[in-house]
Parts: sequence; structure tokens; C-alpha cells
Amino acid sequence: MIKKTLVGGSLALLLSGLVFGTGMSSYMKTGFGYARDAVKDVVPVNVEIDRARQMIDDLQPEIAKNMKLIASEKIHVAKLQKQIDSKADMLASAERDIMRLTADLQSGDTRFVYAKRTYSADQVKDDLAGRFNRFKTQKATVDKLQQMLTAREKTLQAAKDRMDEMLSAKRQLEVEVENLQAQYAANQVAHAASSLNLDDSHLSRTRDLIDSIRTRIEVDEELLAVDNQYYGTIELTEESDEDILNQVSTYFNGDQPTAEDSVAMIQID
Repeated sequence: MIKKTLVGGSLALLLSGLVFGTGMSSYMKTGFGYARDAVKDVVPVNVEIDRARQMIDDLQPEIAKNMKLIASEKIHVAKLQKQIDSKADMLASAERDIMRLTADLQSGDTRFVYAKRTYSADQVKDDLAGRFNRFKTQKATVDKLQQMLTAREKTLQAAKDRMDEMLSAKRQLEVEVENLQAQYAANQVAHAASSLNLDDSHLSRTRDLIDSIRTRIEVDEELLAVDNQYYGTIELTEESDEDILNQVSTYFNGDQPTAEDSVAMIQID
């Protein structure tokens, strides 16, 4: 079975080579690229945001390591500066002694007294030569140390600048991730609002009921207003019997009633 699989795979590669020729590798790379992009598109955005946060957090150990190296270099630079300062003081003192001996020899004296001891001019010359040689050696050493100090200070400053850039970039990345989180949350709310389907049938029935109740109340109010208008008004003048008789006669006969008719009607009443 394994042999058949190997043979089948070999034939597939051979056919691929015949079909695609020497460009088969580029097709494979392109296919892998599409597959990778497809996988990335499947990963949820919030997972990618969390992954970005984790990658930012993963910068912290490297930052801590670099900060430790910078602190150590600062200590070494300070020690080197202190060493150079000490040697510079020694050189200054040696230079003063050399200049004193040189001045003494230039005076032409043959005997010299130093610290209550007497020396000949030759002894002073020999001592001056030895002091001068040591001074030149020490001066060369100090110059080398100064060069080292200058180089290490430049390196330290470059490391500090790089650290500042790294911290600034980290803070910028944190801000960008938070902005992406806020944008993603806003999009999620928008998607939820657009895809929200509410069953408003019950809401419609409730609104119809309220409208119906409101209509009935308004009708009752209107009826009350009409009743008050026609039956609840106060008569300001008293109707006389004569007015009523005239109204009745006019209504039924269309004529004004006579005095006798009026009397008869009054008697009937």
C-alpha cells in the first residue's frame, strides 16, 4: 500500500512537472499563499486582536533585557570615566613634577635638594628621563581609555535612542490595537442592529388596542360636550305662555292664534 502511494505521488509530481514545467514551484508557492490567506480569513477578528495584544506583551522580555544591558553599560561607562579622571589627575601631577625638574636643570645648578636630600644634576636628569617616559606611556593609555569611553558613550546613547524608539513603537501599537478593538466592537453593534428581526405583531396589536381605547374615550368626551351644549345650558329669559301658544299655532296651522283660540287653549290646559 505504501509502495502504491509513493508511486502515485511520484507520478503526480511527474505529471505536474510535465504540465507546468519549471514554473511548478511558483504555482505551489502561490497555492500555499492562497491557502494561508484563506486560513487567516477564517480566524475571527477578535482572536486576531487578542493575538496582536499577546505579541505586544511578548516584547516586554526583550525590552527588559535591553534595559538591563543599558543599565550595565551605564555602570561600565561611569567606571571608565572615573578611571580616566583619576589617571588624568595623576598625569597633571606628573606633568607639574616634570616641569619643575626641567626648570631646575635649566637653571645651571649642579646640586639640587628635594625632600631634604641632595641630588646631582645627572641624577636629576636620569629621574627626569624616567618620569618623562612614564608620563608618555600613561598619557597614551589615558588617550586610549578616552577613545574607548567616547566609543562606549556613543554606543550607549544609540542603545538609549533605540530603546526610546522601541518603547514609543510599543505604546503606538497598544493604542492601535485598542482602536481596532473599539472599531470592531462598533462594527459588531452595527451588524447586530442590522440583523435584528423583531416580531412586532404583538406590539402592533397593543398599539391598536390603545388607539381603540383612546377613540372610545374621545367619543365619550364629545357626547358629553354635546349634551352640555343642548341640555345643560342655563335659560336667561323665561318663556311666556303666549310665546308657546304662538309657536304651537305657527307650527301646526301656519297662522297666528286668535284671542279666543288662546283662551280656549288655556282653558283646555
